Amino acid sequence: MSNYHDDHVEDMEDDYDMDDPAEDMVDAHHERGLRDSDSEDDEYAHSNDKIPDTSAADARKGKDIQGIPWERLAITRENYRQTRLEQYKNYENIPNSGEAAAKECKPTVKGGMYYEFRQNTRSVKSTILHFQLRNLVWATSKHDVYLMSHYSVLHWSALSGVDTELMNVQGHVAPREKHPGSLLEGFSQTQVSTLAVKDNLLVAGGFQGELICKHLDREGISFCCRTTYDDNAITNAVEIFNTASGAVHFMASNNDSGVRDYDTLL
Repeated sequence: MSNYHDDHVEDMEDDYDMDDPAEDMVDAHHERGLRDSDSEDDEYAHSNDKIPDTSAADARKGKDIQGIPWERLAITRENYRQTRLEQYKNYENIPNSGEAAAKECKPTVKGGMYYEFRQNTRSVKSTILHFQLRNLVWATSKHDVYLMSHYSVLHWSALSGVDTELMNVQGHVAPREKHPGSLLEGFSQTQVSTLAVKDNLLVAGGFQGELICKHLDREGISFCCRTTYDDNAITNAVEIFNTASGAVHFMASNNDSGVRDYDTLL
């Protein structure tokens, strides 16, 4: 990941226009539709300025899987897609990497069935501070989703539709367990840049090199450490894996060009 500091956000956004012109068109038409709607109890709950969840049954009846009421807008889905394809600027760290990757990809047949839509929910919302951040949403099974929402790490169940806060890093976070190398004083107001969840272990990496580990079957935080005190310490990615002996480890990569291995035998 390229260098990222709070005071560089505006410069990066100037280099890469993150606004989607076509999406702005949809938003404008959508807002106009909300103002023009006189219904107090319509199908899309516009009176509450919310779009309800979309089920597979809704999609089979022709409802847009994102819940966008195209029939009420002054732009069609086809025209919106064409405008997006023409105007959207894709970001690339390496010039022409998209074309190079396309040559290695297996061609697909248009109209083929590659996945089946099940549900689109708006009961939980992930928040990603910057477009280059990665792995802030994890699906560990068909029914379990872990995500970052503001300062909260949430678990959302697709079966019950219930979200549960597992960790809140807005205030002070400190480990309840004592382990070698763990910072018992913990951290305050951690900005999470990446997540990893596997086998009841959750690891969150921060903008200042923080690592926060939590066992999902235990109360509280298990382990905290800072990978580096380098000025450019953001944690880019974390991967949880099993060694040849079966031990659970995780690796963290940071912008100081370091990749570090941690044994989770706590």
